[in-house]
Amino acid sequence: MNMYDIITKKKHGSELTADELSYIIDGYVAGEIPDYQVAALLMAICLRGMTIAETTALTKIMAASGDRVDLSAIVGHKIDKHSTGGVGDKTTLIVSPIVAACGCKAPKMSGRGLGHTGGTIDKLESIPGFRTNLSQDEFIAVVKECGLSLIAQTGTLAHADKLLYALRDVTATVDSIPLIASSIMSKKLASGADAVLLDVKVGHGAFMKTLEDACALAETMVAIGKTADFPTAALLTNMDAPLGCAVGNSLEVAEAVSVLRGAGSDDLRTVSLALAAGMLQLAGQGTFAECHARAEQAIASGAAFDALVRMTAAQGGDISVLHDVANFPQAHMQRTITADADGYLTRLDAETVGRTAVLLGAGRMTKESAINHAAGIILHKKYGDTVTEGAPLATLYAESEEQIAAGAERFRAAFEIGSAAPAPMKLIYGAVDAEGWHER
Repeated sequence: MNMYDIITKKKHGSELTADELSYIIDGYVAGEIPDYQVAALLMAICLRGMTIAETTALTKIMAASGDRVDLSAIVGHKIDKHSTGGVGDKTTLIVSPIVAACGCKAPKMSGRGLGHTGGTIDKLESIPGFRTNLSQDEFIAVVKECGLSLIAQTGTLAHADKLLYALRDVTATVDSIPLIASSIMSKKLASGADAVLLDVKVGHGAFMKTLEDACALAETMVAIGKTADFPTAALLTNMDAPLGCAVGNSLEVAEAVSVLRGAGSDDLRTVSLALAAGMLQLAGQGTFAECHARAEQAIASGAAFDALVRMTAAQGGDISVLHDVANFPQAHMQRTITADADGYLTRLDAETVGRTAVLLGAGRMTKESAINHAAGIILHKKYGDTVTEGAPLATLYAESEEQIAAGAERFRAAFEIGSAAPAPMKLIYGAVDAEGWHER
């Protein structure tokens, strides 16, 4: 067996065997196969694709290439969640406490933001004292005590994925559905949960720009889960516009708290409840409608908010900022952007809003960049809202006047005001599970 023959085989569109895939991954991780040969294979995969059998085999091999989290000491259904990334996506901070309040376990390893999309770990670290780098024993102990724990993903989980992604990033091979699916699912298989719900974002602010591509990715990941005996379902949600009204770390935590206390923006609440219901359904707690009602009750009773507070305390965070979000450290500079005409907000581009937040200091363009947890944007108007000339559209928060000026210039490219009301935006396109497609 050698790489030349394997590359040639895939170049001609043939299916690779599990043994061949093991040879590639094991050899690459060991440093025995050079980058240029793996890069050639990745390009062949991009152009020729992979079958579900191939993609599942690759996923399993990648999952086994690093550490695997053992959560067997935790009693009960352990349900994970993964978002493909968006702007204003603070749903994990809402959904995980809801699931815990409903009697399931929600152990989750999350990532940091990069580019225009935010990361859950950055949001959590805006809570003073909150520890995201727990040991595995500490992680398990918090889940046992609180029903949930949110920590930073370790660099040794699915080690092959880390190596392959770095190579894909510089060889124009990121946009391959089999490679995206195996990257995501390898980390999920290694994370130790019993099942996973995938939030596949669709639109201008998402990696998957079209519903067709998002459906293909969701169906591939669900098929991997089915073949690997790992229950998997996916919800396809809209990311043309930001989710909720806050973009930025502490600002998003504050908005998540608002939803858990029964308020918050309608779009964020709608998507969060649907995700929570999907997770509870994976845990066997009833039909989607029954699980949705349970999720609503967890918010109404205050149990979900209490779960977030307990987890925050257990991980060293200052719970006073949850009880009163005014206690969060504040940005030194702010500027309100106003409407320049009467009409309707006919466009609010998620990616441009996300890139504005980065300019303000809320995000990072490289993994080494520092972020300002207080920086970001509060949207006063959402897509489809009526606006009047001079009315506030958004307030920008940053540490310097230079950041505010750069952010204001970028933000003005994010929106358009028209004379006619735009078509309503569909928040949730549907769901995919082992049985197929479902309307939501």
